[in-house]
Amino acid sequence: MRCRLILLLLFALGLAIVPICARPQEANQQLDADEEVLSLDTNLVVLNLTITDKNERYASGLKAEDLKVLEDNLPQQILSFEFEETSFAAVILLDTSASMDQKITLEQAACADFIGGIRVGDSFAIYSFGGATVREIQDFTSSVRMPDSVRELRAEGPTPLYDAIVRAAGVLARRPERRRAILVVSDGADTNSKATLGHALRMVIGGQISIYAVDLTKTAIPGKIRNDNGTEVLKALAEKTGGKFFRSPGGNKLREAFAKTVDELRNQYTITYQSTNENYNGRWRAIAVRAVQPKLNIRTRQGYFARRKITK
Repeated sequence: MRCRLILLLLFALGLAIVPICARPQEANQQLDADEEVLSLDTNLVVLNLTITDKNERYASGLKAEDLKVLEDNLPQQILSFEFEETSFAAVILLDTSASMDQKITLEQAACADFIGGIRVGDSFAIYSFGGATVREIQDFTSSVRMPDSVRELRAEGPTPLYDAIVRAAGVLARRPERRRAILVVSDGADTNSKATLGHALRMVIGGQISIYAVDLTKTAIPGKIRNDNGTEVLKALAEKTGGKFFRSPGGNKLREAFAKTVDELRNQYTITYQSTNENYNGRWRAIAVRAVQPKLNIRTRQGYFARRKITK
């Protein structure tokens, strides 16, 4: 019964992933608390696009007429279209649950590489999640020096993944940058959050944030689905928000995932359009951006929830 409830929730959000068995508090928790942070005060939609060719090279020199934007299958008029090296804000979420005991040093090394690639104007914050808490390690900064507190991280307790995503989305939503990202590194599914998967997803989408997820689980057995479905959740969050999913056992591949995330955030197009749908009923609106040239691949968030801003 619990699996059916969470599956219905995921389908309602448009998530095409395998069923995830909910813990009792997740199955019963409502999404009413999302209302304040997910609302919109205009029908202007901002999209950050990663556009690559068949060889996964970034496509440059495109114009607005090279793209078509559809919302719920209805064409939308692009109001602005730009490609520029603009600053970004990112939150790095480091899993410090007990299962990460042998992988903490890998996280620390990859985190150092990410910080080393920060340029003037970019900013990042670092949070850890493990046990019963989500802890701020570093507030937003542009410093290329990794804080000592990252080197002091220790693994313990269960995994409050959804709580960590909600916390990161909350601080990013208040940032002025139009490019916002969460880089989450984890090796398993959520086991200890008060927030639900649906709440976390709504927070991220409401803040126009992309999730870049690095999965540190061991390679899955072909044809089988892991019992906790952590991989499928991370993958779905990345795809839904226009980010990217990396499967990495660690080492050079983990550092490469961090480096690619920085590089991608610097090579994105930003477009805006004004939705023709003026019905703010809080329902999901599906977005599709297509290239006139069929050989181009476009990645962006897959939609949003539309509702009027509520002042509390």
